[in-house]
Amino acid sequence: MNAIPRRTLGRTDLQVTSLGFGAMELRGGQSGSSLSDNDAEKLLNQVLDTGINFIDTSIDYGRSEELIGKFISHRRSEYLLASKCGCVPNAPQGSPHVHTAQNIREGVEHSLHTLRTDYLDVVQFHRSLGREEFEAEGALAELLKLRDEGKVRFVGVSGILPTLHEQIDMGVFDVFQIPYSALQREHEDIITKASNAGIGIIVRGGVARGTPDDWHGRRYYMLPNTTMQNWWEGAKLDDLLDGISRIEFMLRFTLSHPGLDTTIVGTRSTKHLGDNIAAAIKGPLPDDVMVEAKNRLTAAGATSA
Repeated sequence: MNAIPRRTLGRTDLQVTSLGFGAMELRGGQSGSSLSDNDAEKLLNQVLDTGINFIDTSIDYGRSEELIGKFISHRRSEYLLASKCGCVPNAPQGSPHVHTAQNIREGVEHSLHTLRTDYLDVVQFHRSLGREEFEAEGALAELLKLRDEGKVRFVGVSGILPTLHEQIDMGVFDVFQIPYSALQREHEDIITKASNAGIGIIVRGGVARGTPDDWHGRRYYMLPNTTMQNWWEGAKLDDLLDGISRIEFMLRFTLSHPGLDTTIVGTRSTKHLGDNIAAAIKGPLPDDVMVEAKNRLTAAGATSA
């Protein structure tokens, strides 16, 4: 089987597969149900067996860190591990994040223990703060101390506009995790700006958490599902599929952004995992298809600005 392409994560020395695994799904589906330990073990090992080498998780993601530590920590040399900070260990889901030096340290130490590892390759602030918020109670300084101690290799932010501009200008972040897909293009240009500044780009939401087939009742980063469906249908994207699935089209659209280093896609299904890998191996959409898709999306209202 062909290998998933690898790209260098910005100015870091990390070689990441263009498709990463978003481990949020390990906390359970929309109903709150969780995977059985047997299913989680099978899924996580399949992630590594099929060549994915980048896993993104968080304290906030239920049992995600616990399951990763339990079932694949013995294979730690095979994957790069990213988690988040600002989350409060053992707090109820949906609890506010706390950006004090103490909570940043306690969170990273909690992740290290739960994931059964001595270091995290990337730690990202889980909120897109401004400079003043990063510095007010020592949160950023403490994360940089943890980096200097060798517990964290690179630091980043799970960022969105408008604060991404200030975060780029601060010059201290190695990585940004940014939402982007065919149906959420407002970060298209800031991804390019950040990448040109040498910052590694992790894209989240690269398949918009599904397609028009399963958007009913969902909201995607504050976009009503009806808006996404109207954009898809208005752009007549089905006419551009040329025999591939909607999910493959969405994923390969995302992979076509030249600033992207990896996109994290979560799933609870080993079949869906296999389908995503096959799409990632195919790589970006043809240039002419991308040009046409962007023109149609812009006309339908899904623009890059």
